[in-house]
Amino acid sequence: MAGPGDGDGWAPLDPDLGREPQREPRPSGPQPMPEGEPPAPAAWPPNPAQPHDTGQPYGAQQPPYGAQQPPYGAQQPYGQGQPYGQGQPYGPGRPYGPGYTPGMPYWDGAPAQPPGAHHPGPYGPGYGIQAVKRPWTVPTPKAAPFHRLARNEVHRWWRPLAGTFGIAALGMALAIGLMIVGIIVRVVVTGETPDTSGTDTDAIFGDQTADLAYNLGALALFLPVSLAAAWVVQRRRPGTLSSVAGRLRWRWLLACSGLAILFCAVSFGTSMVASAAIDDQSGGDEHWVGWGRFVAPAVVIILLVPLQSAAEEYAFRGWMLQAVGACTLENARNRVGRVLSVVFRTPWPGIVVGSALFTAGHGYTGWGILDIFAFGAIAAWLAVRTGGLESGIAMHVFNNLMAFLGPAAIGRLDIEQGSVPWQVVAADVVPMLMYAAAVVWLARRMRVQTVTAGAGDGEAPLTAATEPVHAS
Repeated sequence: MAGPGDGDGWAPLDPDLGREPQREPRPSGPQPMPEGEPPAPAAWPPNPAQPHDTGQPYGAQQPPYGAQQPPYGAQQPYGQGQPYGQGQPYGPGRPYGPGYTPGMPYWDGAPAQPPGAHHPGPYGPGYGIQAVKRPWTVPTPKAAPFHRLARNEVHRWWRPLAGTFGIAALGMALAIGLMIVGIIVRVVVTGETPDTSGTDTDAIFGDQTADLAYNLGALALFLPVSLAAAWVVQRRRPGTLSSVAGRLRWRWLLACSGLAILFCAVSFGTSMVASAAIDDQSGGDEHWVGWGRFVAPAVVIILLVPLQSAAEEYAFRGWMLQAVGACTLENARNRVGRVLSVVFRTPWPGIVVGSALFTAGHGYTGWGILDIFAFGAIAAWLAVRTGGLESGIAMHVFNNLMAFLGPAAIGRLDIEQGSVPWQVVAADVVPMLMYAAAVVWLARRMRVQTVTAGAGDGEAPLTAATEPVHAS
């Protein structure tokens, strides 16, 4: 039976518990052991009725102040001082650790956590921490112009070559697949196979509108292919093909579209002057075909020409310009390599290579080659000066809309290529130069971004001719 005053676990066990014991000064030096007297046993626990030690939950009885403690590491007898399963074999009880609340079970010396929770555990805070998975895309080079955005930290000499051949191969494969799908759809809808036995050997589906849609759609497929090549092969964001801002700046594109409309108006006027100068009589029998024959081709042109024009810009002024621009030869050790490095760090090698390939994709001869090459070179030069493809896309889209819609109005849906008189070339190049000058002037006024962000961490983007104040 419990003695008086110990029923609730709060009252002292003896009247001397609340007094401060009188301590004698400890003598210095070693003290001899009294003869004939064995050492006094440890005074712990002071009373077998006390079930807990200093490691027990709140409210447990504690030994009197000053009572002799057991030596460190002494094992407590099983079943004395603690309930079953809670004995502490190595001295005083372990205090609660971080993140532990009373009632939460322990496992292997650490508080149990919910499934999937991360806790330090018995091996320290660094044990079991998984490495952070690195993203696929790498950062864009700092303070870099548009033509050098592909020279990132994972650039190798083979990446531009692999991407170029990959774009060509995959684009052609998709174009063939699109043709097969188109033929199947025509057979299912009309029940007839395309008749290509006529005089027009370039016909695919036997219908001019369908052929025009296929030709424009097949070229448009190179747009997603080019974006995919930048992400897969060069491990960079596809938006870096658009501009130094990592995206297509739509408001700047809208501003360039206004200038491109003016360019088309001036180009139409100069073409009329050139036709009068060479006494061109080829349009004497041309007439309006009527809305019935014009609406369907016009819808196809308006829907697909922007995609076709943008695809060519991304392939030749985006991918090709940056692929060549990544090969700077700045690590060359021989004298020839160092000399060439001075040239290859400029955008001109990429401008020349991209414009040459762009010209090779057309069927013009004579002066017409110069016309197409000048078009590609001016668009590439504007991409570097404005830090993106927006100005080239705007010029290309509206130029092709005028080139396709005009012949469609008189019943011609195929663009005639071949030899072009020099007067027509001059009448085409002069408005392009005027458009380029206007775009550069407007870019300076609107502070269009031309390079990526600065080299310092947290440094604001460079705005020497940077992002438009009200553009994105």
